[in-house]
Order: sequence, then C-alpha cells, then structure tokens
Amino acid sequence: MSTVTVEQADDVATIKLNRPEKLNALSDEMVDAFFAALDAIAGSDARALVITGAGRGFCAGFDLSLAGDGSGDPAFWARRQERFGSLVTRIRNIPQPTIAAVNGAATGAGLGLALACDTRIGSAAARFSSAFIRVGMSSCDVGVSWLLPRAIGTTRAFEMMLTGRMVEAEEAERIGLIMRLAAPEKLLEDAQGLAQAIAQNGQIGTWMTKRGMWANLEAGSLQAAIELENRTQAFMLGTGGLAARASERGFLKKD
Repeated sequence: MSTVTVEQADDVATIKLNRPEKLNALSDEMVDAFFAALDAIAGSDARALVITGAGRGFCAGFDLSLAGDGSGDPAFWARRQERFGSLVTRIRNIPQPTIAAVNGAATGAGLGLALACDTRIGSAAARFSSAFIRVGMSSCDVGVSWLLPRAIGTTRAFEMMLTGRMVEAEEAERIGLIMRLAAPEKLLEDAQGLAQAIAQNGQIGTWMTKRGMWANLEAGSLQAAIELENRTQAFMLGTGGLAARASERGFLKKD
C-alpha cells in the first residue's frame, strides 16, 4: 500500500498521507513518495492542491522508531534533515495553491507541513504541537521558526515552540493557525470546495498571486513589496487576461 496517495477530480488534486497506523508519521520512503507526488502535481493541469491525512492523524511528524538509524553518523543525519526540511519549501514552491485539511494531530514536522500550505482548514479533531522540543530536539525545525510566527505572531509562536504544548482545534481557529473549523465528516469536502473556488480564477494570475504573496512576506519594505506588485501586474496585463475578462463581463467601452 502506498504511503502517499494522489487523486484528482476536475482541477483539484488531493494528496493523502497514508500511514494511519502511525498517525502518518514520516519515514524516509514516505518523504520520497511525497516529493514524487508533489512533482507530478506541479507538472499537471491541477489548479489547486489539498493535503490531508488518512485515519485519525494529519501527520505525527518524524517517525521516532527511526531515531536509532545511522548509528549517530552526523553526515547521515544531516542528509536526512535537509531532505525532510526541503519538503516544506517544495510544497511552498509548486505553482498550485495548497490547502491543508487538518483532520487530526499535526505535530512536529506535521506542524511544519501544515504551515507550508498556503492556508489551513481543521476539523474538531485537529491538534497542533511544536513537539520537537519534547523529544530532545530544538523547536526550530522544518521551517516552523519562520512560518509559525508569520501565521500567529511572535508572542504565541514563542510560547508554542518553547513549551511544545498541544493547541486544540478551537484555540487554533481563534489564534489564526487555521482559517476555520469544519465538521469532521465535511472537512475534505470543505477544503476541496475552497480549492475549486481558487481554481475558477485564471491559472497564471493564481500562480503569480501565490508567488507574490510568499515573496512579499520576505520583502524588506512596503516600497519593495509594491515594486514587485507593480511588475507582476504589468506582466499580467501583457497576457491579455484583463481585457478578456472585462469584455466577457460587458465592461469594455464600445467604439
């Protein structure tokens, strides 16, 4: 059985992490399968992507049964660390907007995967924890130290990362870690509905919006952000999309 499954309906692709007996904890093979799925979707005609988990968990992070691998070899662990960490940037960099449908625990690296998505919807069973610090590691891992404070602010991010406590679904919604809550049986439907709403917009404009938003989260000033926006809009104008949409909707002046 594949540890990562991919489905596509119309313009929406869905990746499901599929090790339910392990709460979808990540093994090396599972990370490789995740990369392959993302690469396939990036080159497909899908317009949006939903990421979720099978069973009771979204992703329980690194599979701790593998903690003894490599006999403590620093080079082995450095390669593994870089491979796991680059999964976060791969999710961020694919052209399709991504929605995490968080159906259960998203802990450790699972928190990083959820944060790597452009937005998140959770069920009442969704739970989040920066669990690294509770297993003898630092909470600065797989992008969490960059992504979490941008999602919820530095005050709350420090508290989550320093304690490693579990944030339950209602609190996660209140602090902006997830966009909204959905009934467990409606979670995937709601996430796919949001993905379909995104897919109705122009493909290039959607892609440029995702790229521009992430780029401007790293911009050094408001003026730098506006400069990027101006050039993006000039590029988009050259595609002819604005005139076509305006004509379709009857806004263009007639000679």
